[in-house]
Amino acid sequence: MMRKLGTSFFQRPDVVELARELVGKVLVTNFNGMKTSGRIVETEAYNGIVDKASHAFGGRRTARTEVMYAPGGTAYVYLCYGIHHLFNIVTNLEDIPHAVLVRAIHPLEGIPVMLERMGKPKQDHTIGRGPGNLSKALGISTLHTGLLLNNEIYIADDGYAVSADQLVATPRIGVDYAGEDAKLPYRFYLQGDPYVSGKKFKT
Repeated sequence: MMRKLGTSFFQRPDVVELARELVGKVLVTNFNGMKTSGRIVETEAYNGIVDKASHAFGGRRTARTEVMYAPGGTAYVYLCYGIHHLFNIVTNLEDIPHAVLVRAIHPLEGIPVMLERMGKPKQDHTIGRGPGNLSKALGISTLHTGLLLNNEIYIADDGYAVSADQLVATPRIGVDYAGEDAKLPYRFYLQGDPYVSGKKFKT
């Protein structure tokens, strides 16, 4: 039985704890009657204005990042390298720009639809591995930025429990520009899952 997570789940103050708790939850999309879902197996936390790796570091507000100041439970999808749509969940209260990047899912429902979206003839471990592939598989794009997580996109709890020894914390990927903040253990992943992207060991 899947239970949708409401806004109260996302509007809590500790973005690192939220990123940790999202591992094991289910990310669901339902566009034009096509339902796809996957278990979240990798996340990264971005701690707002004090985090040099965050788009909102120093209180930066631009047309792209304004959505980060929305209430928790809002989708923030941005374009990376002009091709990859990266799905983030805004957290905390309005005007506190915390966010969690969902980096990978283990596909559950709608796999034929995912394959079609990705132009793949058969399933392999690249479906949902890495934030760009995740968005492509689930049909998420920058058009969905600002969307409240409720009907077309939402996070659900199906009772899957992640034990402490299954959850690995490491520094985030691709944020070397953030100096000392690049070393923070703000990336979490499910140990042993084949859909996890990047390094799969403690650093």
